[in-house]
Amino acid sequence: MRRLRILVLGPYCDPQGVSMPYVTYSHAAALAQLHDVALVVGSPSEENVRLANDPFRSIEVIRMPLLERIHAWCLRRIFKYNFDTQALTAFDYPFALAFEWHAWRQLRRRIFAGEFDVVLRVLPMTPVLPSPFAFFLRKGPIPFVIGPLNGGLPWPPGFSQLENQKEWVSNLRNVYRYLPFARSTYRHAAAIIAASSQTHSEFTEYGDKLFFVPEPGIARSLCYGDSRSPDPGAKLKLIFVGGLVPRKACDLALRAAAPILRSDLARFTVVGDGPERDRLQQLVRSLGIEKAISFCGWLSHTEVLKHLRSADVFVFPSLRDNGAGVVFEALGTGAVPVVADFGGPGDIVHPGVGYKVPLTTENEIVAQMEKILTELAHNRDRLEQLRRQGMAYVRDCLTWDAKAQAVTRVLNWVARQGPKPDLRPPKDLCSQNC
Repeated sequence: MRRLRILVLGPYCDPQGVSMPYVTYSHAAALAQLHDVALVVGSPSEENVRLANDPFRSIEVIRMPLLERIHAWCLRRIFKYNFDTQALTAFDYPFALAFEWHAWRQLRRRIFAGEFDVVLRVLPMTPVLPSPFAFFLRKGPIPFVIGPLNGGLPWPPGFSQLENQKEWVSNLRNVYRYLPFARSTYRHAAAIIAASSQTHSEFTEYGDKLFFVPEPGIARSLCYGDSRSPDPGAKLKLIFVGGLVPRKACDLALRAAAPILRSDLARFTVVGDGPERDRLQQLVRSLGIEKAISFCGWLSHTEVLKHLRSADVFVFPSLRDNGAGVVFEALGTGAVPVVADFGGPGDIVHPGVGYKVPLTTENEIVAQMEKILTELAHNRDRLEQLRRQGMAYVRDCLTWDAKAQAVTRVLNWVARQGPKPDLRPPKDLCSQNC
């Protein structure tokens, strides 16, 4: 099949960013290896995108100087760079519309002149921010595709870690359906790509054009061979990586690991920082495991990967995580994941590569994780088997290349260059095959 000419809308894609800016840039760059991609970005991202020197056909820059200054000021002075707040999503709505309106005015003549085969919007990733492009292209000349989309995870009840974490604005989430362009976005999209089972479930009415592709990916260069030397007598090396915030539930990981730490069967490294650090250090002292725990704070990405490559088990009982980028990296570097079966981690981990425990109660999660960690401390053969299978799983299914190939199948279908792909959430496939 021929290379597609793709217009990718990614207002704040950034190869030097974190979270969604980095994820979506990496996805666009992987698509550029396979197709002729014109990446549409805002001017704040321009320099980093050009310096990365990935093989884009062109980089189209949308300049909105006044709006960009207002957005930057509010981000700095009002939100204080808290990208985790849901209020920021609501705040971004008018800026997202303005970006696409300016992009349409700048590019519509080239679109109607036949310069592109398809438009793909990768940012914003949240489904509550609609796209005017879907309305503009409702009568052609080319199809519009949106996604992968992620978000909308419910707040599980009964967990102290989530108390006071839910913001008032989350109660207004369904209001987005009545915003301008909200209905036309999904009605006129040729395909909708969901990045989680939860988001997929929100769009079942569009099942004939709905697909699943995971949110993150991992560079193939990171998936090299395991350099660990199996030693039956060595202590089990446990690791947690993430912000030390309540919803990440590092306290559950520490409580689950406490028995084997007190028995001198394991060591635990905590990589990350945040407002929970003092409370977690107090918990460690109360559990009597301070000699077996290392708090490293924030580290560079290179250092994080180095720690993951030396760890045996990645303990990550996050109670509300839309994505699962760190789980990808744990699997790819050979750290066997033990996660809560919810959100992104629950979509990615399966019994052949790690463990996931049901999201029941705090005590039950701790008890089940404690049982798993004790088993792995005494069964190194099982640990090595899961490690090998996890690394192979990443190489085959979870690289940026694999993600680009999956999205390509969707784009070929909407461009009438290939059959409709069967891309469903892992839990849907499991329920059908089990």
